[in-house]
Amino acid sequence: MISVPNEADKSDIGVLICGHGSRSDAAVAQFSNFVGKLPDYLPNWPIEYGYLEFANPVIREALDRLRDRGCKRILAVPGMLFAAMHAKNDIPSVLNAYARKHGIEIGYGRDLGIDPKMISAAASRVEDAIAEAECSGHAVSREETCLVVIGRGASDPDANSNISKVARQLQEQTGLGWSETGYSGVTFPLVEPCLEKVCKLGFKRIVVFPYFLFSGVLIDRIYGFSDLVATRHPDIQFVKADYLNDHPLVLTTMAERITGILTGDNAMDCSMCKYREKIIGFEAEVGMPQMSHHHHVEGQGAQAPGSNVATCTLCEAFCTGACRLVMEQHDHDHGDGAHSHHHPKYPFADHPLGPESVRKYLKN
Repeated sequence: MISVPNEADKSDIGVLICGHGSRSDAAVAQFSNFVGKLPDYLPNWPIEYGYLEFANPVIREALDRLRDRGCKRILAVPGMLFAAMHAKNDIPSVLNAYARKHGIEIGYGRDLGIDPKMISAAASRVEDAIAEAECSGHAVSREETCLVVIGRGASDPDANSNISKVARQLQEQTGLGWSETGYSGVTFPLVEPCLEKVCKLGFKRIVVFPYFLFSGVLIDRIYGFSDLVATRHPDIQFVKADYLNDHPLVLTTMAERITGILTGDNAMDCSMCKYREKIIGFEAEVGMPQMSHHHHVEGQGAQAPGSNVATCTLCEAFCTGACRLVMEQHDHDHGDGAHSHHHPKYPFADHPLGPESVRKYLKN
């Protein structure tokens, strides 16, 4: 249980966990299970969750539920590892619009971010994977083991750099011989080119660790490319570590982000934010309006059990990313007058070790 300030004893407070959403039923189920465990840490407040896109319920529906339960003050946090466009722009835009429309107070917390508890949770996943590999009879020293941390990947260099920091922190805590960083989409290097380069370093074991909260099509992509590269290098042992999921330290950190709204500990680190500082290659995005870009896919994707919705056959198992590349790299306007917006083009969208490498794989 997390301690809260005295003012938090008010009965009109509710909690909202804002998820990204996924086409994967497994990912949606894991997110729901995660939120279902939070009352053990924050037992005095009603807790709901909603998604930005690709799943139900959407955020405004979750807010409706809290209002129906008598909540007039909402503590909302992004259910995300780092603050990129979704946490900085899309979710606040939805929350602000809802607060204005219904006249309620919504406080917004910060992302899970770089935190000692999050690093410890990640280290335990890596250690579990190594221990399981050792039980199989393949003894490899830590000095001969390379850790590859795979992040989501974003068009925000600040969020991408956090994955590199996580990788180094994990290397320090586990004492492994080396660490490298890759990404599942948007930026570079992607999983396959990253692992191929690591294979040239001479390590006997490679531990692939997705620094993700939950399962989904991107986890399938990471593990799928890991298996693909492993078949090309049978002399190297590939070990797949599990993602974070509902590790107790992750739940503790999430609870702290919620109570932090009441104590003023909810400011995101904006020192390298591309919307505030002139980052080379992203100068045009300084001072961009805060708006959501995902209303046109709200609620689409994974549905409640029993719903009659077709699933993407590409994403049921090993996903090469073909279905997501269109959305990740598109640069478009909706000029219908009702919801016009623009996505700046990521300056490295055609990098040969990034999304372009997936396109080449698909052509072959």
